[in-house]
Amino acid sequence: MTAQATLDLATAFGTASNRRGKYFSFKRFGTPVVIVLALLALSLWLGSLSLDSIEQRTLNWQYLQDRTFEHLRLTVVASAIVAVIAIPAGIALSRIHSRTVHAVVFGIANVGQSTPAIGLVILLAIVWKLGFEVALVGLVAYSVLPVLRNTLVGLEQVDSSLTEAARGMGMHPLQVLTRIELPLAIPVIVAGLRTALVFCVGVATVATFINAGGLGDMIVNGLKLQRWPVLITGAVVVSCIALAIDWIAGLAEDLLTPKGL
Repeated sequence: MTAQATLDLATAFGTASNRRGKYFSFKRFGTPVVIVLALLALSLWLGSLSLDSIEQRTLNWQYLQDRTFEHLRLTVVASAIVAVIAIPAGIALSRIHSRTVHAVVFGIANVGQSTPAIGLVILLAIVWKLGFEVALVGLVAYSVLPVLRNTLVGLEQVDSSLTEAARGMGMHPLQVLTRIELPLAIPVIVAGLRTALVFCVGVATVATFINAGGLGDMIVNGLKLQRWPVLITGAVVVSCIALAIDWIAGLAEDLLTPKGL
């Protein structure tokens, strides 16, 4: 290889490395910057308006803080329940090689997403009651499918030669699962959890229709009363929460991915 060719190759690798570095830099810091700019622009816009008494009762720090806390509580609790249900179920399905069982389980898991979110939540409220618990059930039903599917796919894509080698070394099935399969499947599983979290943030807005609180209160009230500052504030804050949660989950996905993958 000539000196010029070596220099060209080094330059190419350097360019690729710089592009990769810029991508990860934007991935890590781009989203927070967008969120901060969006909230700053919203704050400046609201400060330039002359709000009436109805808007002032809604667009204050305490009200916004309470609704945001309710929204986050719904999202986090529902996502935790989804993880507790869907990940073990996906592990169990990976050990069952029956298409019928898989079809039945995925058919049940798909019920939530095949039904409009608002219809599912209101139907649950009609047959059960109003409040936080019903909204929680609706969010779990709507978000369980991506985690279940990703857990199964992540485990199935683990190279069988690795698991056979682990068994040949004397590992029992639980050790193979915890030391080989789950670490390799974690990126795919976390991607499913990331999707479920974003689903929960969006669907939690309909919790307002069954008296479960959340930022949906602001959106619906702003729409009903034609108070556009209230409506836009609720929509922007929900969008920023979704972006923030997706960003945090993306960082967790990067950190949990085994080196070399």
